[in-house]
Amino acid sequence: MLENDYVKIFSGTFIIVQLVVDRLESVGINAIVKDEGESARMAGFGSSFQGYQELYVAQEELDHAIQIVEAVKGELEI
Repeated sequence: MLENDYVKIFSGTFIIVQLVVDRLESVGINAIVKDEGESARMAGFGSSFQGYQELYVAQEELDHAIQIVEAVKGELEI
């Protein structure tokens, strides 16, 4: 798949993103987690966004993934 085949569906703290990823994986949706802070740390740079992540899914899985994100947000009242 090309890079533009993926859509950002959520951004938040590590813990909440991991909860959403777990729910997505339980229904067979593979998500990509982007963590700029961790990437910067590993490259030897500092970051003010530690623990903040973005979640991406394939375009064809978008509708189902958004329903799951909304369900998690409703449970947590984000």
